Amino acid sequence: MFRTLRRALCAAAALLLPLAGVQSARADVAAEAAGGGYWHTSGRQILDAAGQPVRIAGINWFGFETANHVVHGLWARDYKSMIDQMKSLGYNTIRMPYSDDILKPGTMPDSINHDGKNTDLRGLTSLQVLDKIVAYAGQSGLKIVLDRHRPDGAGQSALWYTSSVPESTWIATLKALATRYKGDSTVVGIDLHNEPHDPACWGCGDTSRDWRLAAQRAGNAVLSANPELLIMVEGVQSYNGVNGWWGGNLMGVAQHPVQLDVPNRLVYSAHDYATSVAQQSWFSDPSFPANMPGIWDKYWGYIFKQNIAPVWLGEFGTTLQPSVDQKWLAELVKYLRSTSAYGADSFHWTFWSWNPNSGDTGGILKDDWQTVDAAKDAYLASVKAPGFDAGGPGPGDPGDPGSGTPTCTAAYTVGSDWGGGFNAEVKVTNTGAVPLKSWKVTWTWSGSQKVTNMWNASHTQSGASVTAVNAAHNGTVSPGGSASFGFGGAPGGGGVPGVSCSAT
Repeated sequence: MFRTLRRALCAAAALLLPLAGVQSARADVAAEAAGGGYWHTSGRQILDAAGQPVRIAGINWFGFETANHVVHGLWARDYKSMIDQMKSLGYNTIRMPYSDDILKPGTMPDSINHDGKNTDLRGLTSLQVLDKIVAYAGQSGLKIVLDRHRPDGAGQSALWYTSSVPESTWIATLKALATRYKGDSTVVGIDLHNEPHDPACWGCGDTSRDWRLAAQRAGNAVLSANPELLIMVEGVQSYNGVNGWWGGNLMGVAQHPVQLDVPNRLVYSAHDYATSVAQQSWFSDPSFPANMPGIWDKYWGYIFKQNIAPVWLGEFGTTLQPSVDQKWLAELVKYLRSTSAYGADSFHWTFWSWNPNSGDTGGILKDDWQTVDAAKDAYLASVKAPGFDAGGPGPGDPGDPGSGTPTCTAAYTVGSDWGGGFNAEVKVTNTGAVPLKSWKVTWTWSGSQKVTNMWNASHTQSGASVTAVNAAHNGTVSPGGSASFGFGGAPGGGGVPGVSCSAT
């Protein structure tokens, strides 16, 4: 959703379904090594090319679907520093909204600052900029899901077509993108259309309104161009008189599942929001927030819990200002299943949004496009998941403790420097034969730099010397694996210091 008008509609009472059993801790450890190649599904899980389960735990970065025809924020930051920061915060996937406009010949991006940043994007078309973002994300170990968010830059549409953008254009654009990135498994899937809503229906049989049938047509067209892609199909607004969030009602799947020509490629996607977007009846229920798991079960959670298919919460977000929204987000994160307890046998998700300029929700970044909203990000900590290896030596067998002394190295990279401050990332790599239980990185600046904020690690600073220690969720690193943290500092202009790494 790009924040404009959204209607909130009431919903019926919820149906509780049993929660599946807890997976072993080994499943979570194994996920650290997962993610290579194209992905496919097996029951409610997504598996990588080697058959290892993976969890999408990501962020929406919007802008290509707007009149700017490019992700927002490049007027303030270099795109590489954005991706570096996403990775450092523990997000492993980017949902990338776009409109069909970016496929029009000669469509150029607007509002990119090339003064000392984004210099390699100068003169490129919107599609060529997307190529650059995909390439850098892949090098960084992030996956991308392309999201057909709008038919054109003018706004969202209830149906997958409009009077000016027919279904044929929608399908042609989907196939063109599938073909463009064929062979590049950074682009792991396509979300066919964002938030179908009334008069869209599910299973009604009217080909002009039946989103389920349209999704089958488009999904099969995409798979004819690249049979390796995941096909993400969102819900609708209303089913059998029961209303919900736009794109968030998947009740019809039980009677009318999507059927694709290529097996094991289908992922169902829902959206869910808090009162900062709009009111719903369940927020004022006396039992709130205890009533929420039943609501989610009814609309989309049952698909996962009945092992029908994977479920991806493609959008959810909030300003986090009202206390009811805080309770909602805490309950939702619990419902999505913590990575530490369930590993990749969990709901998949991409939070809305990275951008601070989402009017209804705000973002993970604050208005300066630099500072992290630490409170908002912290809510997501338990459902973040390991990133995906961008190359290099594979991790050791998580079942073999190995022998020897834990060893590590650290690489310090400045992502952006604007004079008054800078952002940097430090990548810690396990160079030994045994897993790391914890790690510590130290360095000393030659100037007066101070750490202003840090994510995915905690720090102390004495004079010019800084010590950073792993966070609770990224201290364990398999042999050959890595973990990253990032930070902001001021002033800018400092060189890259020598860093040392120690581990236990």
